[in-house]
Amino acid sequence: QVQLVESGGGLVQAGGSLRLSCAFSGLTFHMYHMGWFRQAPGKEREFVAAISWSGINYADSVKGRSTISRDNAKKTVNLQINNLKPEDTAVYYCAAGTGRATLSSKATYDYWGQGTQVTVSS
Repeated sequence: QVQLVESGGGLVQAGGSLRLSCAFSGLTFHMYHMGWFRQAPGKEREFVAAISWSGINYADSVKGRSTISRDNAKKTVNLQINNLKPEDTAVYYCAAGTGRATLSSKATYDYWGQGTQVTVSS
């Protein structure tokens, strides 16, 4: 069983930065693909970034201003987003999975956190 808990969300001015964290509870953390997704009101949950042994992947919407990292010893995953934009406003979810789909696919992930709200003001 795996449990994920996100933290670090909040209200940020446009142009600011935010660092989201995800705490992984379970075994074999290093074997999991770890991803971040977000969902804005009225929209589908969309891929943001992911990291695994196979590499790192970013959505075009955050590429160049985001950094995903993981600490296998601490079993945590972080997502740093710089130059935040109002369109970044969403609930951000941490996900863990061992699926064979691409890192950007929700089908790859087996476990999801409860989410943390990110609100970017103009």
